[in-house]
Amino acid sequence: MTSRNPLIGWQLERASVGSVGRDLQRPECILAERDGTLWSADARGGVMRINPDGSQQLIAQTVDTRFGAAAATSERYMLQGTLPNGLAFADNGDFLIANFGTDSLERMTRGGESRVLYTHIDGTPLGKVNFVLRDSRQRIWLTVTTRAKPWTRSINEKLADGYVALIDERGIRIAADGFVGTNEIRLDANEQWLYVVESNARRISRLRLHGDGRLTDREVYGPSQLKGIPDGFAFDAIGNLWMTYVISDRIAAITPAGDELILFEDADAARVNEFDRHFFAGTVTPEVMMACGGTLAPWTASLTFGGPDLHTLYIGSLRGTTIPYLRSPVPGLPMVHWNESYKRGPT
Repeated sequence: MTSRNPLIGWQLERASVGSVGRDLQRPECILAERDGTLWSADARGGVMRINPDGSQQLIAQTVDTRFGAAAATSERYMLQGTLPNGLAFADNGDFLIANFGTDSLERMTRGGESRVLYTHIDGTPLGKVNFVLRDSRQRIWLTVTTRAKPWTRSINEKLADGYVALIDERGIRIAADGFVGTNEIRLDANEQWLYVVESNARRISRLRLHGDGRLTDREVYGPSQLKGIPDGFAFDAIGNLWMTYVISDRIAAITPAGDELILFEDADAARVNEFDRHFFAGTVTPEVMMACGGTLAPWTASLTFGGPDLHTLYIGSLRGTTIPYLRSPVPGLPMVHWNESYKRGPT
């Protein structure tokens, strides 16, 4: 007999949500270490280290101060200059940074020394770099949302020009393309499937991963049309795929059976409905987007399981200044491929 999924019928209670960090700037992606240390992407050009005692330190070679609090209502989100987005630990604890602002993949030490790894592929600019992932074979996977300029065209035109790149001993190459707004990617527990968020198609796709890095058998995972724009996601230990819906600020999950569960909603329904009307009509403007956003984690983005037992779920956002966290009824995936510190222990 199959045990009942704890997420079925479960709802996140706002009163149970805590927060960590202060005065953060665009904490889109979060990495968690076993000792409780958190690292969040920061719009000033690096990462913010948040220690278990609550103290924090910005790590960046050159601090970009143009973002600032006032930019939360500006077109800075349409992007100019450095803007760290997706993060992953390198094999030695350095940071791999998908820079959404400079369209490049970077590597930064914990002391702030940074260098650019890639800006081009096959002789052409990468495009709008979004997320980075490292697998157990030390290969690096990189997503590019779109190659359109300006990149915001991809939202209204639903362009299928996003792709996933693979970086291994052969260099960088496109592993799969034709995605509609490529966002975060994750591997399942056995690294048999690579899951891909297609934000502007409102779906999750997956591809079978072969030992040589080939991706085949592409298919939609779960509903073909989700109830929002998926952004970040993470697996729990029993195979639920937890997701955030950016703009509408929902937290949802796709169960192993393929059902979509809405676990939390935070945004104003009327404004979300207005945004959806423009989204499907292809008439979204920055003003329409900026009118949306809840108060818990405005424009929810990444999800990260952490804590000593992986029961703590951290919520990233594009417009928040702190990191909300909650206690999950199910622990995160035990094999945290992109965070080798869970194998090493505290550093």
